[in-house]
Amino acid sequence: MKTTILGHPRIGEKRELKKAIESYWKENIEETTLLKIASDIKKKNWLHQKEIGIDIIPSNDFSLYDQVLDMSLTLNCIPKRFRELKNKVSFIDLYFAMARGFQKDNFDIVALEMTKWFDTNYHYLVPEFEKAQKFELNSCKIVSEYREALKEGIKTKPVLIGPLTYLLIGKEKENGFHRIDLIDRLLPVYIKLIEELQNEGVTNIQFDEPYLSLNLTDKERACYLETYTILRAKFPKLTFVLANYFGDLNDNLNLTLSLPIDVLHVDLVRGLDELDSILIHQKKEQILSLGIVDGRNIWKNNFNASIEIINKVIAVKGDNIWISSSCSLLHSPYDLENEREGSIPEEVTQWLAFTKQKLQEIVLLKKTAQNNLQASDIKEIEANKLAFINKNNSTLIHNKKVKHRINVLTQADSLRKSIFVERQIKQKAALQLPLFPTTTIGSFPQTKEVRSLRLKYRKHQLSEEKYNSFLEKEITSAIQFQENIGLDVLVHGEFERNDMVEYFGERLAGFTFSSFGWVQSYGTRCVKPPILFGDVSRENSMTVKWTEYAQSLSKKHVKGMLTGPVTILQWSFVRDDQPRAETCNQIALAIRDEVADLEKAGIKIIQIDEPAIREGLPLRKSNWAAYLKWAVNAFKISASVVKDETQIHTHMCYSEFNDIIANIAAMDADVITIETSRSEMELLDVFVDFKYPNEIGPGVYDIHSPRVPNVNEIENLLMKATNLLPQENIWVNPDCGLKTRDWPETIAALENLVASAKLMRESLSATV
Repeated sequence: MKTTILGHPRIGEKRELKKAIESYWKENIEETTLLKIASDIKKKNWLHQKEIGIDIIPSNDFSLYDQVLDMSLTLNCIPKRFRELKNKVSFIDLYFAMARGFQKDNFDIVALEMTKWFDTNYHYLVPEFEKAQKFELNSCKIVSEYREALKEGIKTKPVLIGPLTYLLIGKEKENGFHRIDLIDRLLPVYIKLIEELQNEGVTNIQFDEPYLSLNLTDKERACYLETYTILRAKFPKLTFVLANYFGDLNDNLNLTLSLPIDVLHVDLVRGLDELDSILIHQKKEQILSLGIVDGRNIWKNNFNASIEIINKVIAVKGDNIWISSSCSLLHSPYDLENEREGSIPEEVTQWLAFTKQKLQEIVLLKKTAQNNLQASDIKEIEANKLAFINKNNSTLIHNKKVKHRINVLTQADSLRKSIFVERQIKQKAALQLPLFPTTTIGSFPQTKEVRSLRLKYRKHQLSEEKYNSFLEKEITSAIQFQENIGLDVLVHGEFERNDMVEYFGERLAGFTFSSFGWVQSYGTRCVKPPILFGDVSRENSMTVKWTEYAQSLSKKHVKGMLTGPVTILQWSFVRDDQPRAETCNQIALAIRDEVADLEKAGIKIIQIDEPAIREGLPLRKSNWAAYLKWAVNAFKISASVVKDETQIHTHMCYSEFNDIIANIAAMDADVITIETSRSEMELLDVFVDFKYPNEIGPGVYDIHSPRVPNVNEIENLLMKATNLLPQENIWVNPDCGLKTRDWPETIAALENLVASAKLMRESLSATV
């Protein structure tokens, strides 16, 4: 019996990696300094796991930006637009250019497309494939990390994205082929890589194949079997670990059990129902890795339940098992011990486990299963039992008023008063906006001063009077800026908000917050998800004060900015003691109350952001209908309290809508804004094919890149949009909020955005 994990968080215990990378981008530190900081984080992670007692420690789970981008560079899968740059800049600058775009030295290159990693809130850089795609082994980070760990006396298990998952999460950039057809060119490069690892003394290799949790075609299934059969024949002495996670295997179970691998990892947090079948059909000699400690949430492991499962497996497999996290701990914060005294209520703290605690849980489960407990271990197990008893009986969790309100919900609570075509006529008359109305998604740059003063206020080092005076100054400046450049619908800038979910969670009952519970969303973007532990309710208004203040400064319309119920749910660490649908409806009612108060305050446009609708989809299509029914209905509950004249917007970013477009339409938002810039309006096709009836703001520039789009570029994108959509239904906006950008690039980009919209109006009026 061994202990292992699939991967470790990599941003550093106090976000050291984030800070170092951003300093490197600003040219405040050299590459050598950045790489030294990265190396120190890796070593600390490895030694920490060894000290706690993890037997098989992963390597190549670290990344400076994204593990999929790492694999693309390892395989030399570099899109055409970056190849000339390859000879002009360092390897690391090419790496970051692919992630963020590059606008320098006469180059103007758009970054790789970014989308969600399966159903998580982590974003990966999408590999791009050509019909004549060539792969070759490039600079091999995987080998060098194995060597780094070996110097620390640790023989690791290198983690590779499996060859089939790598292809299937990518995208064809031209017609005439399917990416799975590239396996014959890709596999020889994997073989060369594995040969190098074998020559270094590697004995265990982990292949991450989470795509096995999705629906596969017969061709894809055949490709899995053929690929791993070839790899097994080439490397008969290596221990192949195949890791599936984020779901069950379902109709891919028989295929997976037939693969010639040595260790099968299964996610028992999400796929426990398949365990009996696995135990019956798995080969006796094959090791079963039990993903029994949740890598995606922060609740303590229930030792009683886990030991029962482990003993059940031991009865069949004997000692031929590994105990592991369900998936990589990338999605979990570092260490609960870092929390400042009082940051999380003591009653809630006893229910929590971050990465360090999860490692300890894995080791303790092994000791318990082997009947090898010390006195301190027995004490920990007793504390675990007591925590679950307390949780089941806690009055902090349950609110009778909230539960009653959920019970009396009716279908009428999720319906607008009129259909969209009738509302649109009323809204155009009430709002008096021009053709191609311009707006932003909500936030403006969070400068160092904004963040510093907000922190001082939170620490009670700045009076409320002085802080409010500062916010008034920032909002006034933002409104004046927007009016000066000619934006049509304004926003207050969200300077008072730390994060689009955290801000609301802090104002809702049922949530609590960590001080250092950071997890990586993408690249250097880290978030501190709220901890949603109990019934949710809103006691007071959350956004009205500053929205109303901003509206008082302008005759133009100022949008009320809210985060939607599904996104608050998805981007929180969610309670696991009731159905997610019920929790989501509780949040929806709280947002509904806020929408009603904004309308009463005279706000005529209200945006309810739902970027997480798509990512919340279950991996299996057979489970989609049930999820979409309650998710769409929750949004409608939050939005349907307003009059017809009040315009409801929603925002979704980095999503593929093809399979759920009917459900997006069923949300019945008056305006939807989406990301289309990186795909050059490609994502609009599905809205056109569906004949999406409502208004759309196709994001015309990528805010996740520092490059500034020029007027012609934006105008060309808008021309593409007018060829696809009725011009009276098109809005002009960036593809996401601007909080992570700097002011100079924001000003330049928005000036170009407004200029492009004006040119479009002039161009179209001239043709009438």
